[in-house]
Amino acid sequence: MDTGDAAWVLISSALVLFMTPGLAFFYGGMDRSRNVLNMLMMNFWCLLTIPILWVAVGFTLAQVPFDNSVIGGFDNLFLKGVSITGEDGGFTLVVVAFLGMFAVITPALISGAVADRMKFSAWAIFAPVWMLLVFVPVFKWVYGGFLGSRGSLDFAGGTAIHVNAGIAALACVLVLGKRKTQGQPPHSMPLVMLGTGILWFGWFGFNAGSALAANGTAIQAFMNTFLAGAAAGLAWGIVEKLRDGHFTNLGAASGIVAGLVAITPGAGFVSGMSPVLIGLVAGVVCCFAVGLKNRFGYDDALDVVGVHFVGGLVGSLLIGFFSDPDFFGTENMAGIFFGGSAELLFEQALANGVTIVYSFIVTTIIMLALKATIGVRVSESEEAQGLDLVEHGETAYHSDTFGGSSSVLSNATESARSEAHV
Repeated sequence: MDTGDAAWVLISSALVLFMTPGLAFFYGGMDRSRNVLNMLMMNFWCLLTIPILWVAVGFTLAQVPFDNSVIGGFDNLFLKGVSITGEDGGFTLVVVAFLGMFAVITPALISGAVADRMKFSAWAIFAPVWMLLVFVPVFKWVYGGFLGSRGSLDFAGGTAIHVNAGIAALACVLVLGKRKTQGQPPHSMPLVMLGTGILWFGWFGFNAGSALAANGTAIQAFMNTFLAGAAAGLAWGIVEKLRDGHFTNLGAASGIVAGLVAITPGAGFVSGMSPVLIGLVAGVVCCFAVGLKNRFGYDDALDVVGVHFVGGLVGSLLIGFFSDPDFFGTENMAGIFFGGSAELLFEQALANGVTIVYSFIVTTIIMLALKATIGVRVSESEEAQGLDLVEHGETAYHSDTFGGSSSVLSNATESARSEAHV
């Protein structure tokens, strides 16, 4: 890795880190005003805990030795053997940093599904445990493990991150159950749009940085990220206009994220107009997929399943049609539209199928274990009062006026703070 490559991967790492606060704003704006701080903290909790766990044990189990097919070992436990001198020249360390940002945001994605009703104490345990027991092995299988070695492709985390977190979100909400009140609109669309912009900005590092070099593949991945996000946001908005009569901000934002999710697995494998087509398909499919929760009765509060699971799965499967190894000069299998057979499509389906089954089962076990011990859900009265006040002793919005609900909230907040200090 030369200095230019190292600089690009370091910048990309910072961009991916920035995505977690962006996700917090995106989810926080969609959430209710009485729970927005709880949503922000659920995401920031991942920033506080996952990096330490990742460098201590996560990275070595997820990657080293690289040729292990199921799980890594302890070669780099607590960063043992990682240096910035010699032949390595810091390459391993910059990879640890870059992949660590992915380890942070993956469990954070799940937070949107469990909004408004999950105990913060349960989330505080769930996020790091899930990272170790679910994210780490799946990441290993896809990158350097038995799934990747068979020929499946996942450039920047469609299977390992979005499908993995999306199906885990479904398992979580099935254990948690429904909220008492559903279907309320986002409390702050400006926050949603701000979060969308930050996510899109950071996603250039997410995808183009996954080339681990400042080269042509990174350039194409950058362009694919740009085009797919735009195409999916446009497609979602058009579907809404035709179906509901309005082109909404929420639809555009959700479509953009769906497109970014869908292009992630193929960002370094597709070229030309393929990212536009992938984005258009993802925008339409995910727009309809978010309504599945109403049909099947699961309470995915902020549409994690409909956007991340469905978007990741659509994008991963479409690699089987649009993979273009001749363009990139690589030896991976070609997609059906580029002279390949259905073999790559089969491998994509197999990799995602294994991920879905494993993630769903293990996530369910983790949630049931927490439910049987400390409990996973707040009480009905606490849910009605709001998790900001109940779990954190804070409120997001204050008023200087006297009397009314704002005064009651202010007094309650001060009382909670006083008890905390005591």
